[in-house]
Formats: sequence, C-alpha cells, structure tokens
Amino acid sequence: MPAPFDHEVVSNRSELRNVVGSAREAFLGVLATVPAGALDEPTPCEHYTVRGLLNHLLYWTPRLATAVRGESPPAPTGGENETDLVTDDWRAVLAADVGRLVKALRDPSAWDGVVPFGAAELPAHRVGAMALIEFVVHGWDLAVATGVEFRCEPEVALAVFRALEEFASAGRQHGVFGAEVPVAENAVPIARLLGLSGRDPEWSK
Repeated sequence: MPAPFDHEVVSNRSELRNVVGSAREAFLGVLATVPAGALDEPTPCEHYTVRGLLNHLLYWTPRLATAVRGESPPAPTGGENETDLVTDDWRAVLAADVGRLVKALRDPSAWDGVVPFGAAELPAHRVGAMALIEFVVHGWDLAVATGVEFRCEPEVALAVFRALEEFASAGRQHGVFGAEVPVAENAVPIARLLGLSGRDPEWSK
C-alpha cells in the first residue's frame, strides 16, 4: 500500500473517476476466476504468494473505503502480516469490500479535500488513485500468477499510469515499489504501468 506522500499531486482526478467502474470490472473478473487451489503460487509482487496478496487486499480494501468516505480509520488490529483474512469465504468478502470501495469512489466529493488515512491525512484524490492502482496492478498480479485472463481496458491502464507517474519515485523511496522496469514508450498502457510499478510485464513463474 502506498505510503502517505503528502506533497505529490494527482492531476488527472477526473480521468480516474471516469474509469472506476471499468477498473472494478477488470479486478472482479480476475477475482471470480482465481483457482481455489492456487493460493500458494508465487506472484510478481515480491514476497507475496497468491494467499499473501489476497490477504493484503482483504486488509487494505476496507481501510481505503473508510478513508474515501472521510471516516476515522478502524481501531488498530495489527498489521496485515499479523492478520489472516483468507478464510473460506475470501472471494465473497473481497468482492463485497470492493463494491463498498467503488460506491464510495463514485461520489464526486470523495475526490476533494483531505481524508484520514492511518495516523495521517492524505489528499482525497491520492487515496482514490491508490485504490485504482490496487485494482489494476494487483489484479494483474493475481491474473498472471494463476493463469487467468486480465481484461483491462487501455484507457483504464493509461489513467492509472498517469497517476502513478506522479508518485512512483516517492513510492520507491518508501519501499512501496521496486525499481522501474524499462518498457518501450510505445508499449501498450498496461505494460507501461507495470514497468513503472517495478514489474516485468513478461513475468512468468
């Protein structure tokens, strides 16, 4: 999860708002088809298995929704590494969490001002950008790790790429992203986004 980079600015907030629904569909399309027997498979997200990445998403998605709504964060329950959320109904729980986050993001006012996030406050549009990065980048992580198709529209990947351009460098300084993987400037948007996030678009197990 991106750290609070308070001085960064996401300039394409209207573009991001317009792709919320498509980003959700891309992510849920993967979630619905992740094989139940693939939880121990490695992913392109360093140090995460499929189970670990699902746990990360189950931990952070409701926290993002809370922040987007401008509500105080939940009481501390330990970090994601101390919490096992991948229970028998993980697929339904995460889909419901995603639905609540997307509902919050559809409110135009959710992208304005500042909101509480953890122990800090962040620009609301930064939290929205973080949510879409989770959907698209981690959606791709899950897809390639489990051999399912990731159907992400080019305009979605491009909007998220433009947002990430503005704070990827700061994210690397905080250890959120790995070193950028060089990708051709004329590559498709999803490949450019993945390279910027520190992933090899050609990753395979």
